[in-house]
Amino acid sequence: MNTSLLLASGFAGFVYGITPGPAVLALFGISANQGRKAGAAFLSGHFVGDIVWTTLALTAIVGAKAIGSVVFDALGLVCGAYLGWLGWRALTVKRTSAGTLDTVVRQPLRRGLIFGLTNPKGYPVAVATFTAVLASYAAGLDWAGVPGLLAAACGGFVLSYVILIAVTGAGVVRRFYRRHELWIVRASGLLFLGFAVHAVTTSVAGLAGRRA
Repeated sequence: MNTSLLLASGFAGFVYGITPGPAVLALFGISANQGRKAGAAFLSGHFVGDIVWTTLALTAIVGAKAIGSVVFDALGLVCGAYLGWLGWRALTVKRTSAGTLDTVVRQPLRRGLIFGLTNPKGYPVAVATFTAVLASYAAGLDWAGVPGLLAAACGGFVLSYVILIAVTGAGVVRRFYRRHELWIVRASGLLFLGFAVHAVTTSVAGLAGRRA
């Protein structure tokens, strides 16, 4: 496999990892509020989901066909429900008697793992990103090259994680977050609910269309 194809896959992984979405919003809150160590733990768990969705995306691209859309529509309902729960919790958050918000994620690694595997942007965005970047290399794509492409993409993920952790854990970002924490959390809650509604309505429409 030529080097330019691997670099392209690595670039696609970087773009996919750093693109704003539910996970980046969650990371902002965790890393800014609890520090870079907690943010790194969250992304370590999320890494599993990125690998799963990218593997499926590469499989679909190389195979030149979409993978069982019914499975992804059903999963979209689960994704929507999970994001809706997170969004409602964030939207209705209140200060404790000590004046702080009860938003501490006590197990960021587990939260990242669940988030990564139920991230509604996972499969469609992975397919769109990798297709766009690798389109000009279509002739060189084959099943034997999938492991190498995945490894290169993982390199891109890690680079995007390093940048995200550095930014969200920076002192100026953490101070801004703490100063406006209540409103940032509630605004994030609204966005999460928006993602949830989109995921559920898209999945229901897909499932209803196939029944019809």
